[in-house]
Amino acid sequence: MKVPERTLHRFCSEELGYRRQKTTVRVDDGEPGGELQVDFGRMGLLTDPATSTRRVVHALVFTAVFSRHLFVWLSHRQTLEDVIDGCEAAWGFFGGVFAVLVPDNLAPVVAKADGVSPRFTDAFVEYAQARGFVTDPARVRSPQDKPRVERAVQYVRGSFFAGEDFIDLADAQRRAERWCTERAGMRIHGTTQQRPLEVFRTLEQPLLGPAPVERYDLPIYRSAKVHRDHHIEVARALYSVPGALIGQAVDVRADSALVRISHRGQVVKVHPRMAPGHRSTDAEDLPAERTAYAMRDLDQLHAKAAGYGKAIGVYTAALLDTPLPWTRMRSVYRLFGLISKWGPDRVEEACQRALDAEAVDVGLVGRMLQRAAERAPVEPPRPEVTVLAGRFARDADEFAVDRGDAQEVAG
Repeated sequence: MKVPERTLHRFCSEELGYRRQKTTVRVDDGEPGGELQVDFGRMGLLTDPATSTRRVVHALVFTAVFSRHLFVWLSHRQTLEDVIDGCEAAWGFFGGVFAVLVPDNLAPVVAKADGVSPRFTDAFVEYAQARGFVTDPARVRSPQDKPRVERAVQYVRGSFFAGEDFIDLADAQRRAERWCTERAGMRIHGTTQQRPLEVFRTLEQPLLGPAPVERYDLPIYRSAKVHRDHHIEVARALYSVPGALIGQAVDVRADSALVRISHRGQVVKVHPRMAPGHRSTDAEDLPAERTAYAMRDLDQLHAKAAGYGKAIGVYTAALLDTPLPWTRMRSVYRLFGLISKWGPDRVEEACQRALDAEAVDVGLVGRMLQRAAERAPVEPPRPEVTVLAGRFARDADEFAVDRGDAQEVAG
């Protein structure tokens, strides 16, 4: 006997439990001002005037659980910066901060999803602490954890975005805020049978935390490798790190003012934030023998040269006496190399002769030292006499002759 497929499916569901739906329990809305649910939703395409291309527009939808009042933040991306910008705009729109934020498992917010102990990103944890709210993310693939905002995403897409023509993203955002207040906020909500905006202003807004006054300084978190030049790169700028960490990875937190560099949980360096293309170098992070060259420290070169001799110090000053003295630093280091090879006394004499001739040329000093060494008489090497101690060698006293005993023997 043949039976319809729907009958077979109903039999399997009722008798065998096949794909039987679980009972849904409605969760209470909680206290006014207590919970704000958040979700990202794809709205559609919008022409970007800067590139004349069609780009996807995402909406970060905020829904107050108690009053069902909405706020919509539009963006082209779903980065941490977009999420925090949306939260900042939401606090300004609502006039305060909710006690609990219930987001979806957004990658900028949740580093590792877990039903009991999710791990948040460092940047969002810091932001939540700065604004004074608690983050309670929904479980993965569990829309029932944030049901108030799930249907709101569809409502925003169908009632606000679909069929509209916007100039750009800024125009869409302005119209979205007006829509949230005049249309979505003043409708009769199907569940509460009240106007969300009126309920929010009467019962929720007075209970919210204070709204932020200053713009949040969003830091960036990076993991960087210390290169052989004792520097790391953060946001296209260079920062020095102590030489003991060359080749190792360090953790970086950079805000608009400071860059903090940590290794294994300990802060090892703090630099002022530099613009892209610039660098911040601490001389103590560099090897002592390379500090003067790397930092273009002319005073240190003058002091080192004067320590070898008066003429060497004067000759070094003559070498660096140019409008761009750091372009002659290699000549000074070559002079120091001659000191290491020939000794400070010979170089002192050669520098004095060069100064008398007003010839400021390190190559000339090197040739003078080489020719002086070639004209110097070469002493033949003295043969080295090696005295080998015999295995059975006797003391010299054993071979001494007593003159008196010798005459008696002869007589």
